[in-house]
Amino acid sequence: MAQPFTTLPILPLSQALDPNTKPQFLADLRSALLNVGFLYLSETGLPDQLIKDVIRECGQFFEKLPLEEKENIEMKNEKSFLGWSRVDNETTAFNPDHREQLDLSTPHPIPGPAAPLYHNLLAPNQWPSPAYLPKFRPVYEDYMRRMAHISTLFTSLIAEAIGLSPDAFTKFFDDDQQHKLKIVKYPEVDVPDLPAGASELDKKKWEIKRQGVGPHKDSMLTSYLLQASNQLGLQAQNARGEWVDCKPIDGTLVVAIGQGMEALTDGVCASTTHRVLSPRKGEGARYSVPFFQGVSYDAQFEAMDVPQDVLKLRDAARKARRDDVEFTFVKGRWRHLGEATLMNRIKSHPDVGERWYPKELAQIRAQQAAAAQA
Repeated sequence: MAQPFTTLPILPLSQALDPNTKPQFLADLRSALLNVGFLYLSETGLPDQLIKDVIRECGQFFEKLPLEEKENIEMKNEKSFLGWSRVDNETTAFNPDHREQLDLSTPHPIPGPAAPLYHNLLAPNQWPSPAYLPKFRPVYEDYMRRMAHISTLFTSLIAEAIGLSPDAFTKFFDDDQQHKLKIVKYPEVDVPDLPAGASELDKKKWEIKRQGVGPHKDSMLTSYLLQASNQLGLQAQNARGEWVDCKPIDGTLVVAIGQGMEALTDGVCASTTHRVLSPRKGEGARYSVPFFQGVSYDAQFEAMDVPQDVLKLRDAARKARRDDVEFTFVKGRWRHLGEATLMNRIKSHPDVGERWYPKELAQIRAQQAAAAQA
């Protein structure tokens, strides 16, 4: 049986492009998918200057843009869940996330009146004013375009690693597939060290006070995190419940496998619980730029035809996983991925739900109340 991971593997993407090194890359990728669900991707081909620009513009958005300019592009202004969110405005695992953020996506027009409700997630971005940040939009449009290419390539490599054809996931993508991106600031919190021998209750209270984002699994297929400052904070949870630090490494992206990928591969690709602890006083704010590969909101819940020998590996690996976070893509509950995604967004951003989706928010709160009583 595979042992719980204590470090994350580092996979150079350039090796997947060389026929001589690709077989070993695919073998290492299969091991990471089955046993970890998290990895560092290095040698991605992203230009160094673009990475510097992305990091610079991220910091300037949070530190130089006036509050009234941020309020002009606040998330609750639109139905799409794109836009700026205040500190403590998003909820994960029933507690507020102590972070400020801007949600963006690859561009889409507003859907027509006959479109399904979940197509409201497809929309134009709310961009910060170029009068304050003239380079922000072109930098992030370039980055999202390049990341769309990298994520598509990486998904084809995942397919090959688990015995499927490289184009196995193509049917789950739209021709103009939407991908999403956040820029995130985690402010400092004034929290003392956890004393030795602290009770489980005290430990839980300490963790909530330091919650940058609570324990969760990403939703879609794959996510790619650019750690834009040098603090620790991101942690992945192994099967023993231990939190493993994902320290920033220059020139890498941290890749997380999403719940959509786990559902579509019949559990072969592990979606791993992770969280972010806020920096403590004196450490400086933490910045990050996660890119979330999209999938068609109209896609059905169907598992891929994964080879039997890989499914056997899955069954062994499952014993070394920990699954105590709610799974978004429960088969039989939703007809389309978009329905599950929309409800998950309403749950995370109830201020948007109150304004634009009151019926759906009431349904979520009733389910939460029933679960609490049970």
